[in-house]
Amino acid sequence: MLWAYDLEFWTLDYASEDYGMHREKMADRIVYPLVKLGYLYKHFDKMTPSQTREDHLFREETKYNYRVRYALSQKGRLMVQRFYKKLES
Repeated sequence: MLWAYDLEFWTLDYASEDYGMHREKMADRIVYPLVKLGYLYKHFDKMTPSQTREDHLFREETKYNYRVRYALSQKGRLMVQRFYKKLES
């Protein structure tokens, strides 16, 4: 979660490449459990309507090659902030 704190959102491909892990293992061991606990959420999902301004940024992607974007939830951001405060004291 510290890694993702400065990012608005990211894909599993980007995170797994940056971590040096296989995409499936990254998803099963890190991302999906954190989503289940409420620390991450799907910022852009395959099923989101494509009429918003943000979705037009990804216009070249179709439902067949679209990648889900994950982001830290408010709960996740607050946990990271508490961690940084504890380090400062």
